[in-house]
Order: sequence, then C-alpha cells, then structure tokens
Amino acid sequence: MILLMGLPGAGKGTQGALLVQDQGMRVISTGDLVRKHVTGKRMEEVLAGKYLNDQEMIELLDTEFTTVTDFSKIILDGFPRTVPQIEWLSEQTAAGRFSIDAVVFLTVSYDAVKERLLGRGRPDDTAEVIKARFNEYDTLTQPVLDWFDQHGVPVLRISGEGTIEDIHTEIVRQLQSL
Repeated sequence: MILLMGLPGAGKGTQGALLVQDQGMRVISTGDLVRKHVTGKRMEEVLAGKYLNDQEMIELLDTEFTTVTDFSKIILDGFPRTVPQIEWLSEQTAAGRFSIDAVVFLTVSYDAVKERLLGRGRPDDTAEVIKARFNEYDTLTQPVLDWFDQHGVPVLRISGEGTIEDIHTEIVRQLQSL
C-alpha cells in the first residue's frame, strides 16, 4: 500500500489518478468516502473545514477496506492525518492485514494550494475554510510524517509545484527506486 499525503489541493487526486492509469492501482480517497457517506449536521461541519474525528474516519476506512482484494495495489489518499490514525494503521500492519510500502508526500506552498483550491469551485473551498484546513493539517499531520520517519517507513518528499507530468514522473521514479 502507498500512502498519498499532502495539503488539501496539493495534487493528491490528480497524481493518484495517474498512478491508477499507468500502474494499475486503486485509489481509496478519504475525501471521497466522506462526501459519499457523511450527511446532515456532521457534513455541515466538514464543509466548514472540520475533519472527522479519528474513530469516525477509521470506521469509514475499515468498511471500505472490506472491498479490497489486493492491498499491494492500493493508494490511500488522505489517511492517516493524526497519530491515532497511524497507530490504527500500524496495528493493522502488525496483524498482517497489509503493509505500507511508502508515503508519497507532495510538498506545495500554502499560496499555491490556496490558489488551486479557490479555483476548483467546490462549495467548501472558501478562503476561511482553507485557512482552517491548513491550521488543522499543520497541527495534526506533521507528527504523522515524523512517526513514519522514526519507524523506518520511506517518506518520499516530492515537490507538487511542477507540471502534472513532471510530478508524476518523479513519483514513479522514486517508487521504483525503493
């Protein structure tokens, strides 16, 4: 399994789709799962920039994992975002459910991401919501990257600010060098 991480708007969806196209992989996007399964007041909170809590996200993902037949062909987009989520993934790995081959971390400046998000036209992509997402991402996700580094999981830090093709080429190159 490959974990695809980066700020909202870093290009995870685009790069995941390219890996599906030429590597025969399947993307499980936590954003898509949330948009598909979360409703009502909870969805209003999500649209305002609030992430699901760890247990909610784990339950959604665990249910989706029941549809997976080959975890080696999975790209997980947007998970884990917190240390409790990585601990759950680690428990699943230790139990032999799957292995984490690498983390592809797309690095993009806040300004570039803000411009991308405002341009894609989703109702939850407002300047205020984007700022809230950035703050939550910084607080919760950086410790996840630190955890991977400390536990020997390869973290491929790749600039997400080039052309789509160049970024994809670099991802494939670095994955092949593992």
